[in-house]
Amino acid sequence: MPQLFQAMTQAKLPFYFHWVFPIRMAISGAAPLPAETLAQFARKFRFPLLEGYGLSEAAPVVSFNPVEKDRQKAGTVGVAIADVEVVVKDEAGNTLATGQVGEICVRGDNVMSGYWNQPAETAATLKDGWLHTGDLGKIDEEGFITIVDRKKDMLLVRGMNVYPREIEEALYQFSGVKEAAVVGKSDDKKGEVPVAFVAAQDGAILDSAAIGRYLREVLADYKQPREIRIVDKLPRTATGKILKQELKKEL
Repeated sequence: MPQLFQAMTQAKLPFYFHWVFPIRMAISGAAPLPAETLAQFARKFRFPLLEGYGLSEAAPVVSFNPVEKDRQKAGTVGVAIADVEVVVKDEAGNTLATGQVGEICVRGDNVMSGYWNQPAETAATLKDGWLHTGDLGKIDEEGFITIVDRKKDMLLVRGMNVYPREIEEALYQFSGVKEAAVVGKSDDKKGEVPVAFVAAQDGAILDSAAIGRYLREVLADYKQPREIRIVDKLPRTATGKILKQELKKEL
C-alpha cells in the first residue's frame, strides 16, 4: 500500500480531481508507512491518509487511527479497535509500562484459535491467552500504538538494539530516494551491522557517499550502515511488502 500512495503523491492530477472523486479518506496498511510519504500525501490531497495495523492471525485488524481529525496521531497506527486489547510485553511475558518498547500482544474475539495442524507454532504464538505478534512497538498515555520494527528484523550492534525502520525513515528523507530497506549482516567485531538498499525516484541519481554523509548527521554512530547499495528496485510480495530475506541473500 505505501508504494501506491507514493505514486499518488507524485502524480500530476487535474484541479477537479477532488470534486469528481469525493474521497473522504485513504487507509494504509500491509506495510509500514514512511513518514515522508505521509507528509507528501498531506500536502497533495485534502482528505486524510489514516494508518492502521493488523495481521492475519487477528482477522485481520487490531488498531486504527480515529476518523476525527483532532484525534489522529501521525506516525502511529492508532488505538485498539472495539473489544480488542493490546499490550506490550518483554521477553519474560511481563507487561511493560507506557512508552516502553517490547512485543505487541493482542487479545480479543478476533484472534485465531490456532494454526491448522501446527501445534508447536500455535503454542509459540498464543501464550496465556495473548497473541504474540512478532512486532515491536510501544503505547503512549492515550493508547496510541507505534510500531518500531519486526522483532526478527531488530539488529544487535555491539550489544545495542538497532531498529532498521529508524534508518529507513532517515533514508526516505534524503532527496531522490523512492524505496529503502535495511537488513543486518554478520560482523566478527560488532555482531551485526546494518546494510542499506535504496532505489531512486524516476529521473533521480543517488550517490552512496552523499547518503552516507547525510546519515552521519542524523543518526548515532552505531546505527550507521556499513554499506549503502543503490539498486533499481526492491523485491516485494504481491501485497507490497519488501522481501528482506531476498536482500539478505545478496549479502
